[in-house]
Amino acid sequence: MSQLFSPVRLGALDLPNRIVIAPMCQYSAKNGCATDWHLMHLGQMAMSGAGLLILEATGVTAEGRISPHDLGLYNNANESALARVLAGVRAYSGMPLGIQLSHAGRKASSRAPWDGGGLITDEAEGGWQTVSASAIAHGADEPPPVALDADGLAAVRDAFAEAARRADRLGLDLIEVHAAHGYLLHQFLSPLSNQRNDEYGGALDKRMRFPLEVFDAVRAAFPREKPVGMRISASDWVDGGWDIDQSVELARALDARGCDFIHVSSGGLSTAQKIPLEAGYQIPFAAQIKAQVSMPVIGVGLITEPEHAEAIIAEGHADLVALARGMLYDPRWPWHAAARLGARVNAPRQYWRCEPQAARGLFTDQADGRR
Repeated sequence: MSQLFSPVRLGALDLPNRIVIAPMCQYSAKNGCATDWHLMHLGQMAMSGAGLLILEATGVTAEGRISPHDLGLYNNANESALARVLAGVRAYSGMPLGIQLSHAGRKASSRAPWDGGGLITDEAEGGWQTVSASAIAHGADEPPPVALDADGLAAVRDAFAEAARRADRLGLDLIEVHAAHGYLLHQFLSPLSNQRNDEYGGALDKRMRFPLEVFDAVRAAFPREKPVGMRISASDWVDGGWDIDQSVELARALDARGCDFIHVSSGGLSTAQKIPLEAGYQIPFAAQIKAQVSMPVIGVGLITEPEHAEAIIAEGHADLVALARGMLYDPRWPWHAAARLGARVNAPRQYWRCEPQAARGLFTDQADGRR
């Protein structure tokens, strides 16, 4: 039996297999509101047979969006627009849906990747003043952010909690708190971006304080039977920065708080990072963390082949594997993986007749698991 296609539980949420569709920014929202693009994109992802789909990084404030075109969940218009999209997806898919709540910090107010991705400094072009743990710019040619004071910290923390309440009203099954890829919570964790001299800076326990407070606020605002986890960057890939040893300590602190899962990525904080890209290059980080915690661990990073994903689970390096770019390239990746691994996968009835002769019995009904 394929381990990749065995069931798993995150908190009280049962998943039919261990394939996670990782959050993927689409840069296609209008004033934070989901559009028909999101209906098309999420609709096809929800037909893929994966065990879980996590919506893209979603700003908890307008200023917390990565770009002016990012999804938000900070007002009623955002909530209403996303409700329409989710209703369309759920009408034809029973796949569990989560959302990644985020604040981009000093990496906010940026252009979409196809427009260069650089910081927008002109308000007339849709930009805004960014904030961070300390007044340290991300890029050498960028103006510094404003360091958050006590009122600013409280406002961000409250915004995460309010977004969590909106996520619950939308019926979302799971929340992933974004503390990776150089965004605000990661900026508090790393000594490269956090040079505060108050209770939120300096020693590791102080740098972890604000991300843990945000986790606690989200956990308190979201029903206990629904899982809340965190995505982290296990390493800055820069000497003197955030690293795997500190990540293990953060994971232990989250585990003690009842965190339901941890999603282990890396990088994104510094332009000086040197990442040795290769298949599964982040899985050793996931394995090190998994050895130290009881909560499930999601591994991610250049996992493209079904046999590789199967080995990661079978060898105990992670409890689930996540794909992002691989799913964009092949939105039916779980189908093809199940066929190669001799497993079965959920699919809509409208597509059953495409089942290959060599893989008869591949499809089950995504609504109730029967065929």
